[in-house]
Amino acid sequence: MKPFLLPLIILCFYFTPLNAQQKALVLQTDFGLKDGAVSAMKGVAFGVSPELKIFDLTHEIPAYNIWEAAYRLQQTAAYWPAGTVFVSVVDPGVGSARKSVVAQTKTGHFFVTPDNGTLTLIAENMGISAVREIDEQRNRLPGSSRSYTFHGRDVYAYTGARLAAGVMPFDSVGPLLPAEVLRIPYQQATAANGVIKGNIPILDVQYGNVWTNIDENTLKALRLGYGDRLRVRILHNNKPVYSGEMPYVTTFAGVKEGQPLAYQNSLMNLSFALNMDNFAARHKIASGPEWTVEISKR
Repeated sequence: MKPFLLPLIILCFYFTPLNAQQKALVLQTDFGLKDGAVSAMKGVAFGVSPELKIFDLTHEIPAYNIWEAAYRLQQTAAYWPAGTVFVSVVDPGVGSARKSVVAQTKTGHFFVTPDNGTLTLIAENMGISAVREIDEQRNRLPGSSRSYTFHGRDVYAYTGARLAAGVMPFDSVGPLLPAEVLRIPYQQATAANGVIKGNIPILDVQYGNVWTNIDENTLKALRLGYGDRLRVRILHNNKPVYSGEMPYVTTFAGVKEGQPLAYQNSLMNLSFALNMDNFAARHKIASGPEWTVEISKR
């Protein structure tokens, strides 16, 4: 082989569309792992490109819980590099008129999902730069046209894998739509007249801690110091479920075992817990857009 040919071959290898464009594919569903549904999705993706890197976000979203799917996406997506393709399938409306879309964010991430509210928090936190409706004539697993109830395998995994593997560019997904997505309404974090209001988007499911969307900047309105006490009200559909007081501390050990506390979680949002106990179970608290919280300084 002539010496000048080797660098040329190397350059051609690294600048083929597949190697230049291939990105991670991250899967999220409410399927669980008790059957073969997730494995089937991965098989479809692997069939598109055996080189593709496939990861799991979670497959334990509670059945039909679109809100929790929305939260888990925004909890994790920012930690993945630009270009990552997320496939999220929590789709109680499968086979209905809801649109199947790929959304590109202003951060350069891609989300393949039904447009049913799943992108509510991604739209707020990352911004939507473009949305395309999936053209199922071109972007559907060959031979699956008679299947109507497994779009996660036949449409979303297939389209997401083709996009992540560099088999097709974003503009080949399908027709361009307005850069908007369906959003689920919920209580934003607000501060007025010494009271902060917010939402309970999720629970720390392993321990029963109650997480809110009240961030550091909003919390500054109360001028809290560690050791100060908070009045806390938790409501479901505007009906009080819990009312109490607790100290604002840095760690769980800041109170005696079994006592309530307020702290900042790993996302730096205000949260409530019982030291060595389950706050949510003890007080029958859940999460979602209909759950709200009000706090004030004692």
